[in-house]
Amino acid sequence: MVFRSLNRTFAGEMMILTVLLYFLVLFGVSRWTSRQATNETFFRAERKSPWYMVAFGMVGASISGVTFVSVPGMVTKIEMTYLQTCLGFIVGYFAVAFLLLPLYYRLNLTSIYSYLGQRLGTRAYQTGACFFLVSKMSGAAVAFYVVCMLLQRFVFDGAGVPFALTVSGLVALIWLYTRRGGIKTLVWTDTLQTFCLLGALLLIIYKVVGELGLTAAEAVETVSEHPMSRIFVWDDWTSRQYFWKQFLSGIFIVIVMTGLDQDKMQKNLTCKTLREAQKDMCSYGLAFVPVNLLFLALGILLVLLADRRGIALPAAGDELLTMFAATGELGTTVIVLFTLGVVAASFSSADSAITSMTTSFCVDICKRTDDVRLRKKVHLGMSVVFAVFIVLFRVFNSTSVIDAVYILVSYTYGPLLGLFAFGLLTSRMPRDRFVPYIAVASPLVCLVIDKAAAAAGYAFGYELLMMNGILTFSLLWLTSSSQCTPSAECQTPS
Repeated sequence: MVFRSLNRTFAGEMMILTVLLYFLVLFGVSRWTSRQATNETFFRAERKSPWYMVAFGMVGASISGVTFVSVPGMVTKIEMTYLQTCLGFIVGYFAVAFLLLPLYYRLNLTSIYSYLGQRLGTRAYQTGACFFLVSKMSGAAVAFYVVCMLLQRFVFDGAGVPFALTVSGLVALIWLYTRRGGIKTLVWTDTLQTFCLLGALLLIIYKVVGELGLTAAEAVETVSEHPMSRIFVWDDWTSRQYFWKQFLSGIFIVIVMTGLDQDKMQKNLTCKTLREAQKDMCSYGLAFVPVNLLFLALGILLVLLADRRGIALPAAGDELLTMFAATGELGTTVIVLFTLGVVAASFSSADSAITSMTTSFCVDICKRTDDVRLRKKVHLGMSVVFAVFIVLFRVFNSTSVIDAVYILVSYTYGPLLGLFAFGLLTSRMPRDRFVPYIAVASPLVCLVIDKAAAAAGYAFGYELLMMNGILTFSLLWLTSSSQCTPSAECQTPS
């Protein structure tokens, strides 16, 4: 018991040291990129970002701390079937690259929700921006909760530090290195964070393979032959893991979480040209299958290691990697690598979320892009609200972290999907005053349908997002007139 206590204390010290050193590097990058920064720098990086850096950095920004902690443990519940969703991601990224990016570049947008104002009307514009702010605040808080939870559990609980203070300190660090350079800083810090995340993942796999006494070829063969390595589910259409549910959901998750998300699109819109932005999006879109395959393979290897050491698997899949990596079971090196990977992934998601919410609030709500003082106040305010959301999530969370993210997405991004689809696919004009009510009603109706289906024995998966978008689209159609008004100028991608 004393040995385990010492191990836990040492692990905590290593984790906090890793976080502090990592932050110092981020702050150095921030100082370098934010010299003579203006609002144009903060919002659009002056549209001078190299596409290959954006592409590499977006891998880390899209793979959050949630993925790093949760995906390896998925194999204990749903095997490798998550890869079906990842295959859908690829199609989704290509759809965004060739359907939405041309529109955004042609209109020279800073906030993508400006399109809704031009095409559908003022209230549609404000509704889209508000739904993004709520969705992003919720989803990013869930994702960043991971690193806060780990540090609290392994470091600060023993010192009697309240969880709220831990969250406040970490969010303050993000605020410090993003407050001046904004999106320009993030393009460079994301590159560093992706390098740390992927490096940590590969080295942890190498360490686990060594602990199992396997060669690289033997590890591949062992994983591929394991009962948990099943990827495709073709035979049970009522299952949440049924292929077409997962594949189609993956497509639409990317469309809404990237193509209709100011956070992800703001970085892509910093590329010099449309063609460069398309190259960057297609490049990192293709990376998701191999990267997630590595995470899932790590999960199977950890299951084998637990069996060899006679360790019971945790009830929650989210605990599998943590059980080995954050407690000293695999040595000091893995503690550092695990902390580095989780922090890199979590900070990469949270910093861009706060920056994009600041941009959306200034551009879409306040409609002021040249007021530096306002931007600084909004950025600070978003950081404070973000910290509050994380604390609230700890109080109410009762499910797997990664599922919680996608459940939130299904209910809050559905109306955005319906609004953009209506603008792009039709030439009709909705009655603007009805749009906010439709956007609120659609998720509520979906919630009722979801509960009724569950009572009847059918389990909705991520396809709930598509149903939400279709319902919003249908209600907009029913309350619309036959054509756009002259001032609306129906905009579709060329």
